Amino acid sequence: MPRHHKISIGAIVAYALVAIYAAYFVTLTVRTQLAMGTSAFDFGLYDQGIWLMSQGKTPFVTLMGRNLLGDHSSFVLLPLVPLYWVFSSTATLFVVQSIVIAAGALPVFWYSRKALQSEILGAAMVAVYLLHPAVSFTALENFHPDAFLGLFVGMALYGAIERKWRIYFVFVVLAMLVKEDVALVIVPLGIWVALHRDAKRGVATVVAALAAMAFLFLVWMKHFTGVAFRNSWRIPFGGPWGLLKTTLRRPWELVAHLASDGRPTYLFQMLAPVGFVFVTAPSVVAIGGVVLFTNILSTFWYQYNIEYHYSLVVVPVIVIGTAYALSRAREQSRRLLVALVLGSSLLAAFVWSPLPGARTAVQVWHTDHPAVPAFHELGALIPADAKISVYHQLAGQLARRQYVYSFPNPFVRSLYGPDVFAKGDRLPEADTIEYVMLPRELLGEPGAIWEAERDDFVVLAENDFWVLYQRVPVSANVAG
Repeated sequence: MPRHHKISIGAIVAYALVAIYAAYFVTLTVRTQLAMGTSAFDFGLYDQGIWLMSQGKTPFVTLMGRNLLGDHSSFVLLPLVPLYWVFSSTATLFVVQSIVIAAGALPVFWYSRKALQSEILGAAMVAVYLLHPAVSFTALENFHPDAFLGLFVGMALYGAIERKWRIYFVFVVLAMLVKEDVALVIVPLGIWVALHRDAKRGVATVVAALAAMAFLFLVWMKHFTGVAFRNSWRIPFGGPWGLLKTTLRRPWELVAHLASDGRPTYLFQMLAPVGFVFVTAPSVVAIGGVVLFTNILSTFWYQYNIEYHYSLVVVPVIVIGTAYALSRAREQSRRLLVALVLGSSLLAAFVWSPLPGARTAVQVWHTDHPAVPAFHELGALIPADAKISVYHQLAGQLARRQYVYSFPNPFVRSLYGPDVFAKGDRLPEADTIEYVMLPRELLGEPGAIWEAERDDFVVLAENDFWVLYQRVPVSANVAG
C-alpha cells in the first residue's frame, strides 16, 4: 500500500465502498449457505477437501471422486486450512470469499489515485470495479478459488505498472497458485512488462509462468487424473488439432463459432462497463485478451457467460487498464472521461449486475424456511463418522466428513471421478453407505435409482421435507 501522510475524503470513500461491498456479500452469501442455498458443486467439494486437510487427511473429495488439489492446482486453498481449526461454521469460506473479492478493488484505488492525480477519481474507479457484473456474480456463485484472482492479478498489475517489483513478483506467484491456467493472463502480463517496463523481468515472468503451467498440466494434474488436460472437450472442432486445421483451412467456420450463442454479447458485457475509453491506450487491457478469447472460444457455456467465475480474472485488467488509458488523457478532460466510465458502470450494473436496485433479480434464501429446521432435525441423527449419500443441496451442509456422496453417487455414477463423463455404473462404495437423506418427493430418474436400492434401507426418520434412511444390517436382511 502506498504511503500517505493523511487520509483524504477520496480514500475514505474508496475504503468505505470496499467495506460496504464486503459486508453486503458476507451477509448475503452466509445467509444463503445457512438457508441451504448451496450445493455439492461448487461449495461442498471445497468444504470437504479443506476440512480433510485440517484433520491431517488426504483431501480426496468423495463428492467428486478426485483429490482436491488434483481437480485444479489450487494451492491457494492451503492457507485456509487453519481457519477450520478456529471456526466451525460451514459458512467460513463465504466470509473469506466476499472479503477477498471486495479487496480486489484496493489495487485499483492505489494505482488510479496516483495515475489520475486525484483520490476522488481513484475512488470512482473503485466503484467501477465493484459495479462490474462479473465481480458480483462471482461473489454469488457458490465458492471458487478464482475469487482470489481479482486481488492477486490486480496487485501484480499494479506492481508492474508502478515498477514495484517485490509486489509484482509476490502476486504473480500467488496468482499462479490459484489455478493451473492462470498463465493465460500472467504470460501476457510478462510480455507487457518486457515491452514497457523491464525486459529481463518480463521475460523471466513469461518463462516461469509457462514452465509452471507445463509442470502443473503435464506432471501434477496427470498424476491425479491420468491425463494432462481434462477439459480438451471444451475446445471446438474436435480438440486442438481440429481447431488448428479449421483455423487454417476454413477460418470462416471459426469466425462463425466466435459469433454464435451470445459470445459477442458476453464481450460487450465485459467491456461496456468501462465505456470503451481504453481504446485510446489499449496495451494494458490487451493483457486480458487471451483469457477473453479462450472464454469465447470454449464450447463450455459457463465460460462465455458473465454470471460465472471464469470472467473475474479479467476485470482488474480491464479496470486498471482503463485507468492507465485515462492517465494519458489531457488533465482538462480527465474528470469528464472518468464520469463517462462511472456512468457506463452504473448503467451496466443496473442492467446486468445482481446488486440491490438492479434489474437482475437475486434469489433470496431465508433461514426461517421450514425446510431448514426440518433438515437439521434429521441431520442431527447422522453420526459424524457415518458414510452417507445425500441430496446435492444437503451435501453443502454435511460435507465435513470423510465419506459423503452427492446422490445418486455412489449408487449410480454421475459427475464423478477423473473422467466426469463416465456415468451409469454402480460404484463399489455403494455397499458401504450407511445413511441416505433425500427430499420427501424424489421425482424422475433419481427416484427410479433410489427405488432400486431402498430395499436395503429402512426409514429412520422423516418429516414434511426430508426422509432419512438407514441401511439395514446384513444380519437383519438374512433373518428376514
